[in-house]
Parts: sequence; structure tokens; C-alpha cells
Amino acid sequence: MFIKQKMMRTVIYSLIPLIIAGTYFYGLRVLLLMAVVTAFGVLTEYLFAKQYKRKVSEAIFVTCILYTMTLPPTIPLWIAVIGIIFGVVFGKEVYGGFGKNIFNPALIARAFVYISFPSPLTISWTNVSKGFPGGFATYLNEGIEMVSQATPMLLFRATGEEVPIANLLIGNVAGSIGETSAILIILAGIYLIYKNVASWHIMAGCLSGFIGLNSILYLIGSTKVPDPLYGLLAGGFLFGTVFMATDPVSSPKTKEGKIIYGVLIGIVTVIIRGYALFAGGMMFAILIGNTFAPIIDEGVKALNKAKKNTPSKKEVSA
Repeated sequence: MFIKQKMMRTVIYSLIPLIIAGTYFYGLRVLLLMAVVTAFGVLTEYLFAKQYKRKVSEAIFVTCILYTMTLPPTIPLWIAVIGIIFGVVFGKEVYGGFGKNIFNPALIARAFVYISFPSPLTISWTNVSKGFPGGFATYLNEGIEMVSQATPMLLFRATGEEVPIANLLIGNVAGSIGETSAILIILAGIYLIYKNVASWHIMAGCLSGFIGLNSILYLIGSTKVPDPLYGLLAGGFLFGTVFMATDPVSSPKTKEGKIIYGVLIGIVTVIIRGYALFAGGMMFAILIGNTFAPIIDEGVKALNKAKKNTPSKKEVSA
């Protein structure tokens, strides 16, 4: 029934610590939300697979988990379900199924929900648990009513204040489920690189583009961007860099293209965060990167071909 994909299972293994952390910080509703989203996501792909007489890919589980991790734990279940159905259908199946999609299906789902139902994704946040057993002993923590307790990026945009870096590293801050612990995300990235599942070229490109432009704007005195370290750890940048931008289907295939693609995503994220309406620009930056991925690859191939056809100095002198 399922197409076995060892790479996808490796990604799921890397996400387990983040799922546990999200449950601890916010409550058992995280697991319910993930189960419901996964059930409807798999069902949607199964209906298409049955129609076109093909197997369901194990990648659908990764799509469902990643999509869930980009959501706040308070989101109504029916909105989350609509999002995953939209993402699977219009982000994957309309292109012919797994391996043929242009855009990351999980981000298509998240973007659709973000645009269609903005309130649950922009104003409904949850207090984080402290101490043991944390969220493992509650269904869902109490909601946040004050700006001073909002997500790190929303807090910065509203007041210019920054939460302690230690909180961002550990993860005891409000936000989407997967944005919690920077340390766990970094460790997951190292694991995926070690297993040759995720491209370090893309990750390095994202970090270079983001840190480069953010540092320039910060040093010239722009009040629209926080210091580079805070910007790097706050919001969904790290999660998007490790798990979303590195999607092997919707990212470039050439080594040089992957670096260019990553740099583009990093730069666009800084621009959207600082000068657009959205506090977090990583989602839109990756979708923009997906759009240009094929063009980037074609450009790299054309340049490499031109270099091969250009005679060397020895050939010219001869």
C-alpha cells in the first residue's frame, strides 16, 4: 500500500524529539492535532492513489507532520484539516503525485490556512509549560492575552523588545509547535546532514543569506530587524531551513544551485520580516525559492556548459 522511502523515515526520526518537546511545552492536544491531520492527509493521498492505481508514498507522513509543526497548538481541528487537504491536492496531486510537485506541499497547506484563516495563526498563542510533567499532564495550556507574552517575532515588531536568547535555545517561548527549541532543530539538522538526507549546501546558503543581509541592516541602524543572532533563533527560520527548504523534490538539484537557492531564501526572509506585513517571512521565502528552483538549475547548467566550451589559455596560445 505504501511506497517504502527510507529517507522519509529518517526525517520522521529527526522530528520525534521536536514532537515530544512540543507536547511538553503546549499539551497533549499537539498529538491529537497531528493524528487528525495525518489521518486526513493520508486519506486524501490514498483516494488519488487509488484513482490512478499507484501506491501512497511514505512522504505523506512527513508532509503531515511538518505541516502540523508549523501550526499553533490552539488551531481549530477543522481548519487544520482543510489546510492539509488543500496542500496535498493543490501542492502535490495536481502535479502528478510524489516527485513531481513544484512547491513544498506542507508549506502550500500552511500558506493557504495563513491567508484564509489568519486569526488562529497570528493572534492565538499558548503559554508554555514549566517543570515536570509539563504538557504531558494537560490537554492544552492556557492562552496568551498580553503582547508581552506573544511570540518572539511578534513581540519584537510590536515593542522592539527581545526575549532572552536562552529561552529561544531551550524552547520555552510561545509560537508554532515546531518553532520551540532551537537546540533540538540544530541537532536534527546535524543528524539529517550526517545521514545524507538533507543538503548542507542549502542550509549553508540560507544561513549566509540571512545573516549577511540581517547584519548589514542591523549595523546601519535599521530598527526593523533585530540583531542577527536573535533573528536567527526566533520564529520559524531554523525550522524552515532544516526541514522545509531542503525538500529534495522542490529544491534545486545542482550543488551551485542549492547554494544560490538557499541564499535567496535567507535574503527574502529578512526583507519580508522587516518590511512586509508578516512577522515571519520564512514560509513565503521558501515558496518563492521553490518558484525559482528550476530556473536556478537551468542557469547553473548553462554556465557550466559555457565554461566547458570556453578554450583555456593554453589552447588559445597553441
